[in-house]
Amino acid sequence: MKNKNVVVGIIIFVVLVLAMIFIKNFTNSDGENPLIGKLTTVYVATGGGKEDFLNDKDVKNILRKKYKLNVVFDTWSNGKTITKPLIRESVGLGNQDIVSSMENGKTYSINSPGVTKYDALFTSDQRFYDYYKLAPNKDAGEADRYTVLDGGLTLNTPIVIYSWDKVVEALIKEKIVTNDDGVYYITDMNKLIDYILEGKKWKDIGLRSLYGTINIASTDPVSSSPGATYYGLLLSVLSEGQVNSTNVKKNLPKLKDFYIKSGYMNNTPADLFERYLKTGMGGEPMIVDYEKSMIDFANSSPDAFNRVKEEVTILYPAPTIWNSHCFMVFSDNGAKVYKAINDPEISQIAWEKYGFRTGVTGGTYDVSGLGIGVPKSITSTVSSLKMNTYNKLIDYLKES
Repeated sequence: MKNKNVVVGIIIFVVLVLAMIFIKNFTNSDGENPLIGKLTTVYVATGGGKEDFLNDKDVKNILRKKYKLNVVFDTWSNGKTITKPLIRESVGLGNQDIVSSMENGKTYSINSPGVTKYDALFTSDQRFYDYYKLAPNKDAGEADRYTVLDGGLTLNTPIVIYSWDKVVEALIKEKIVTNDDGVYYITDMNKLIDYILEGKKWKDIGLRSLYGTINIASTDPVSSSPGATYYGLLLSVLSEGQVNSTNVKKNLPKLKDFYIKSGYMNNTPADLFERYLKTGMGGEPMIVDYEKSMIDFANSSPDAFNRVKEEVTILYPAPTIWNSHCFMVFSDNGAKVYKAINDPEISQIAWEKYGFRTGVTGGTYDVSGLGIGVPKSITSTVSSLKMNTYNKLIDYLKES
């Protein structure tokens, strides 16, 4: 009897292995899976910052099984969605004959015959979402655009400042930070900005173990979307929420001074966040990043998170500003993906594993399991700035 059970077990194991191989290898080029049925292939030009979420196996399974969609997310930078024709060939994919022609100088548009069009754009910055819906500025070399049929803010994460317990204790004594039921808010952002502009040292606020002047490390606003969003927040704070031509002109010199005093800047938030964790309070006392980074870190590296969670602290500027990943629909198939991305199951994965708040307001979330000060909802925010305001800001910062 024992030998018989072993044989049966081996047979079951072999059948399961063969079934897995069959499912993996016998999905045909039209996207038809024998256990799921025919899939519709949809192409989405996609801004950065959400690659792990979109590649999540559970997200992919929901898209395939529930919505019968094989979604191909091609990586694009936000700026190139404006300046290059939004076709797969612009990023070396699709029709390779056209790719070769483009490399040899031939120009194409979204209306050229034979190009591979996109069904949707999933940008990682609201200013590009708003700007894309306008007519292209041909004098500035902007490319033709698709008609936007639908869309909206889909994945959201607020700008936060990551620091350390001892730094936060000092900032509380300076009446810059307030503890509200375990959540730390920067309630006097203007005072913190003034300290940086005045060149105040860490030792001046009682942190004698830290060398140099008070600083908040960020990615470069000239070349990085997170950095630009952060400087947009600073401009809003300095303008007391009234961002107009007069206040912009008045506060740009302050921001330029702030930018110069910030010194070396990383180009990617992932590199900056890694440096923050690896070098500790002595290396990076305060950095700017997204709320999602800590939640993602806690889920992807639980052992490492548990080693530092008693010391790391999240500071929420009051107000803060959203980094919003916005979805825009160009076709009926794009509309199917938009509906799927807003599916409650996918939204739950977006928050619990990757730290994206979903919906226009950011929603209300159960944060008790994190064991670190994350608010259930984000209520104090400023609006994202328009593209022309960001351009003025960035151009001013670039001036020597």
